Amino acid sequence: MMTSNVLSIDEPGEVCLAEEKLPDVPEGGFLVETVYSGVSAGTELTFVKGTNPYLSATWDPALGLFMEGAPSVSYPVRGIGYMQVGRVVETRTRAVREGALVAMCYGHRTAYVADPMTDRFVELPPDLDPILGIYVAHMGPICANGLLHAAHDLHGPAARDLGDGVRGRRIVVVGAGVVGLLTALFAISGGAAEVVVVDETPARLEIAAALGANVLAADDDPAVTLKRRWRHGQNDRGADAVFQCRGRPRALALGLRLLRPQGTLVDLAFYTDGADEVRLGEEFHHNGLSLRCAQIGRVPRGLAHAWDRERLSAETIALLRQHGGALREHVITDVVGFSDAPRFLTGLATRRLQTVQGVLRDDVQDERR
Repeated sequence: MMTSNVLSIDEPGEVCLAEEKLPDVPEGGFLVETVYSGVSAGTELTFVKGTNPYLSATWDPALGLFMEGAPSVSYPVRGIGYMQVGRVVETRTRAVREGALVAMCYGHRTAYVADPMTDRFVELPPDLDPILGIYVAHMGPICANGLLHAAHDLHGPAARDLGDGVRGRRIVVVGAGVVGLLTALFAISGGAAEVVVVDETPARLEIAAALGANVLAADDDPAVTLKRRWRHGQNDRGADAVFQCRGRPRALALGLRLLRPQGTLVDLAFYTDGADEVRLGEEFHHNGLSLRCAQIGRVPRGLAHAWDRERLSAETIALLRQHGGALREHVITDVVGFSDAPRFLTGLATRRLQTVQGVLRDDVQDERR
């Protein structure tokens, strides 16, 4: 029986590789061996740090509430990770051919037996660098969905493409992590009049600039700078829309300050510690602002029939074809062997290591071959 190595978080701060047995490939299924597995330095590290809300409360999907009770997730936590690229090495279905490269979300593991009826996969085109496939199944659609929310905010169900919310408009992206950088690229590709990325880290601002965005340091009061520069009318200054992509309350507070009156902030961030620093009695109230959460679990109301996950992945592939070289050069900063994953994730969680986009390469399967 074939085995797979899977990343296991046994306790906060304790990460290892565990061996798991794989079932035989059933009729209608297929087997993939992992080629690349992208690391989310946000969501995944909340499990390593022990701060994810699923670890301390019960999530009731019917009510949409976190409730007191047994945690929905307990240690050991296995199968986290949503940026996998695998090669099909055995198939018993006509849905995918042997040898195909597919983007999937099956967690950090070296192999996986998939069922096309329950597991979503996207076959990668041959002209795409396989390492960029880590963005196709989930991360790219997260960012594309943010653009879609901005389009819906402006046009409602009449929104037709991702550029409808940014075309000809002045856009700010707060946060130059992977989500912010991809979102900025979507806005640039969508025809925004100007895209400014705001972040606290000079090295990340350099990456944003290399991708074609304008940049401002978060500690230089960019709200004053941009509102002096971006005038729409008397007492009407600031960004048309802000995409907030950093899970820090101060970043959300800054995003609200950057908006013009009655502007909209589309929030793609995950605030594991709440947002106590956000002051709703100031700019949010006095400028009549709107705050929209763009969470990948749903697209805007009235657009689900036209904008499923497959279309968001297709938009991601189009973006990668246009900007893949720059992403590969500037955004994917670390490629480490799968066997080094425990050290890599614990280093990121404790801030001993820094990365923009870390990727695990399957050296375990390489050794077996």
